[in-house]
Amino acid sequence: MLNTAVLGTGPLGLDLIERIHNSPHLNCGLVVGRTSSSRGLIQAAELGCTTTAGGVDALLNSDQKFAIVFDATNAFDHPDHCAKLAHSGATLIDLTPSSSGTLIVPTVNGDQAAAHRHIGLVSCGGQASIPLLHSIARRYRPAYVEMVATAASVSVGRASRLNLDEYIETTRGAIHQFTRADSAKTMLNISAAAPPPPFRVAMTVVADGVEQGPVRGLVDSAEAAVQAIVPGYRVTSCTVTDGTVRVIVEVTATRSRIPVHAGNLEVISAAAIYVSEQHALALSQDTELKELIR
Repeated sequence: MLNTAVLGTGPLGLDLIERIHNSPHLNCGLVVGRTSSSRGLIQAAELGCTTTAGGVDALLNSDQKFAIVFDATNAFDHPDHCAKLAHSGATLIDLTPSSSGTLIVPTVNGDQAAAHRHIGLVSCGGQASIPLLHSIARRYRPAYVEMVATAASVSVGRASRLNLDEYIETTRGAIHQFTRADSAKTMLNISAAAPPPPFRVAMTVVADGVEQGPVRGLVDSAEAAVQAIVPGYRVTSCTVTDGTVRVIVEVTATRSRIPVHAGNLEVISAAAIYVSEQHALALSQDTELKELIR
């Protein structure tokens, strides 16, 4: 089992802890928060984790070695975390929309994850949309791609609100990277509706030659691949009209620590665990890194 550390004790960090506990390949060696009195750090301790306050410096001062560090803090702090962990030997998995590291979307290029030591997971909107957009773009060259994500206000924490600009730019850049669209646009709506709506992603693709039957086949195949990692992921609409594809996806959370409407947290947390387990499977064969494996 690979020893891991989690930076950040918000709902996303706590879900990561639970997923790590359930993984046959990962051990949660340390959970790091900013202050010892934080609610999330207290909850992490209740889950049986070793905890510490003081941020990334406290992690670096730990007696443990970590094969993987999950950064579930915010995009502003991530560059500092990356710099300080650069010589630690750990693989850094970035759950913030900082646009740094090699961008990985499990069902698109997850097979490349084990080759990289600094991995970015784009954003929740990117993880929900790129599998479908990439599938369509492999057959039809898109002139324009648009993605509009809608998340319940209660599932968008303080760090995410501070990183809205980074979220939009990182997601737009990733969509362009994975689709090669001539133009790409992203938007994020935060809904205060009651009851909270599920995480919803609406996509528009403009491309020559698109047809309903072939497009639906591409979408269904991509949907099935994502559902193997994120069970609450489903396509609710897929139409093709006058050279324009419109697809809508909803993601509902299926885990005990995340409210059902917080599919935005579920989709990126699942991606992080997938990527880390790819590293675990690869590193377990590497005799030079045995000291990182417990």
